[in-house]
Amino acid sequence: MGADSGRFRGTESRISQWLRRRPRSSGADTDESARVALLLAVAEAGMPIAPAAHPVGYRCSCERIGCPTPARHPVSFAWQTQSTTDRAQIERWAAGQPQANFITATGMIHDVLDVPLTAGRSALERLLDAGIDVGPVAESGDDRMLFFTATRGTPEDEDEWWPCELDCHPETMDAHPGLRWHCRGSYVLLPPARLPGELDVRWVRGPEHELPDPLTLLETLTDACARYVGSAEQSELDHDAIAWPLSR
Repeated sequence: MGADSGRFRGTESRISQWLRRRPRSSGADTDESARVALLLAVAEAGMPIAPAAHPVGYRCSCERIGCPTPARHPVSFAWQTQSTTDRAQIERWAAGQPQANFITATGMIHDVLDVPLTAGRSALERLLDAGIDVGPVAESGDDRMLFFTATRGTPEDEDEWWPCELDCHPETMDAHPGLRWHCRGSYVLLPPARLPGELDVRWVRGPEHELPDPLTLLETLTDACARYVGSAEQSELDHDAIAWPLSR
């Protein structure tokens, strides 16, 4: 127990140093040891990860013409089965693919509530002021904020559940300007990650924070999204058209 606690404190210290620095992850400026420490901290929290594409200028490393999600998608079509928390495998990936971003597969251990950045910042401030436990939080590019939560799990009756693409498929996210709930069958890009245009994905609150029940955040997040969206049509989308997995 003592050795495990010491190792976690060491990892948490490296995470804190990385978050204070908040570097742009590019070229020689990349701190590889800190990058690997962050990836391993996510794995130690139980969240499975897999390699993803990375930016090549303003293009995607997959070289697909017109890639709809440049540098934001897994390398392998088998990412759901490939995703792992195995430390040795993650270290091999990081060493063998030093430019790669990584995704984390949702719906097994954790879900992600994905909201517009402005709404997310407002909601985060309100949640913390109210003393509500907030888990890991990341900013993705210049437009989205990701709230990591525990998964709602799979109910005994599968008819009560649905895969994430009924809410938002990772490649059709532009159709959902408000809140997106990444659950089973989905993924999000994991910090630290690089995006085209010198944007990045970075932790605001690191993976050392315990994953909360999503329902403790949902009301504040949906209210912030409704305020952000503004128009009656999009507000109706946020409250009525989004599939929220409320059943266990």
